[in-house]
Amino acid sequence: MRPYELVDKLPPKRFTRRQRLLLVYVVGLVTVILSYTLLYNAGMRYFEGTQQSVFHSAQIVVETMTTTGYGSDSPWSTPVMNLMMITMQVTGVGIGFVTLRVLVIPLFERAPLDLDDRLSAKNDHIVLAEYQRNTEVMLDELEELGVQYVLIESEEAEAKRLSDDGYQVIHGDPEDREDLGRATIERAKVLITDAGDQTASIVLTSLEANEALDVVSFTASTRRKAALMEIGVDRCVAPNALIGHQLAEMATTPIAVESDAESDEIGIREVLIRRDSPLHGVRVSDSPMADHPALTLVAGWFDGELRVSPEPGDRLTPNTVLLVAGPISEIADLSREVAGVQHPSGTTQPDVVIAGVGEGGSAAEETLPAATTVTTIDQDPDATPDVVGDATEPETLREAGIETATALIVTVGDDATSLLTVAMARALSSDVEILARVTAAEKASAAVRAGADYTLSVQRVCARLVAAEAHGERVMSPVNQIRLVRTSGESFVGEQLATIRQDLTRDWTVVGIARAGDILTDEETTVRQTDEVFVAGSDDAIQKFEQTVDAT
Repeated sequence: MRPYELVDKLPPKRFTRRQRLLLVYVVGLVTVILSYTLLYNAGMRYFEGTQQSVFHSAQIVVETMTTTGYGSDSPWSTPVMNLMMITMQVTGVGIGFVTLRVLVIPLFERAPLDLDDRLSAKNDHIVLAEYQRNTEVMLDELEELGVQYVLIESEEAEAKRLSDDGYQVIHGDPEDREDLGRATIERAKVLITDAGDQTASIVLTSLEANEALDVVSFTASTRRKAALMEIGVDRCVAPNALIGHQLAEMATTPIAVESDAESDEIGIREVLIRRDSPLHGVRVSDSPMADHPALTLVAGWFDGELRVSPEPGDRLTPNTVLLVAGPISEIADLSREVAGVQHPSGTTQPDVVIAGVGEGGSAAEETLPAATTVTTIDQDPDATPDVVGDATEPETLREAGIETATALIVTVGDDATSLLTVAMARALSSDVEILARVTAAEKASAAVRAGADYTLSVQRVCARLVAAEAHGERVMSPVNQIRLVRTSGESFVGEQLATIRQDLTRDWTVVGIARAGDILTDEETTVRQTDEVFVAGSDDAIQKFEQTVDAT
């Protein structure tokens, strides 16, 4: 075959849509200018009596259409020429808009944008190397707390969108040493990774640049924890397992510290504000716990965030858990009165149903006390659940014993299934306590409306965890890091309980006094030399308190 025959057989080269658009634009523009030039030249000859070259007419046409001036031809004396000039002016304005849309704007859109120029100076900041959940929830949390950060986003369009919204984001490969350097990894104090299989590579590359980094890694499974800890990860978090553990803690009776009194014991219990609670929307200062003569409000979980000594202006919502200290019987009475929560008595064995036997469901089952009767539901028979079936179906829930269960923990795969499971369980039982996990932060309130008593969002929990790490604080899970200790009252001799509790600058409070075998919680009670006091607070706060007591 001859070369020219081969060329003839090649398919014709096709233009892109943009190339065709530009071709039409150029041909159309040249056609308009030439047509106006010929018409103008003829009009000047016949209507204005002026002989001039075609090139001069072309100059006048271009000047008119670009609104740069008219030169010596202006003004025109005949109506025909004036109308022609008006037409050219309007045409020029229209072509100007088309030029912007076809040439100028696309040119700027295709110009490379360096997102690094938008970063402020950073030091002791957080570097987020990818984040696979709702990024805005995480970044909003950091922005609200004033935490410095840089997010490395591998998707260019997503990086630009977030940067345009005002977030500190750059586009890059978090496994690349140079891109980590653009995020000033060498001056960062915390590295957060949420990159799946890329995590190990990112961590190792980052630690080469900054060995002092504190590394927190999100992972889908706890099975990877050992491997990640081996390469330098300081804290490995499986969000679903963490939330499963927390929901299980909420589903059972937490801690209690027995006193020497025969009549009662003092302890900390949870008061859950349910969806139909009369306390919905009430301020802490206006709640029954605020001025109860025998009880002390130690802390509260507000939308998954622990606040020790809540502010008086904090409002109670149907997703709030209050940690109340005092005589156990008084707390039980208060719970039944204002929350409607069924607390297992000493003779009743807790009966918990878990819907979804994944990372979260397995963690919840492992966390529940041995005395708890647990029934698991899952559609996958390989997960070896007690009941194989769809948790959104009433027959499945009834087979699992939902109508007699004390609590239902929902850890199914997606939010839509979670919401339907919650709604179906609530329709079958008005008394069962429903605790649900959702992924999206905005679905937490929807789960409460569907009938859940308490919900935790994966996105919100992860965001709070990162924010706490930024402050160097250990993230606290419900209850098990609230401590109640009994110690000598020598440090408080002569003080009333009301005065001690009013000090909101510390993360601990005195909830009661042990005196001669009795438990005294009235605020007017004055501490004596021989009294013992019950002090409640966070782990760190109690440790500081104990050090202070030892020092005195």
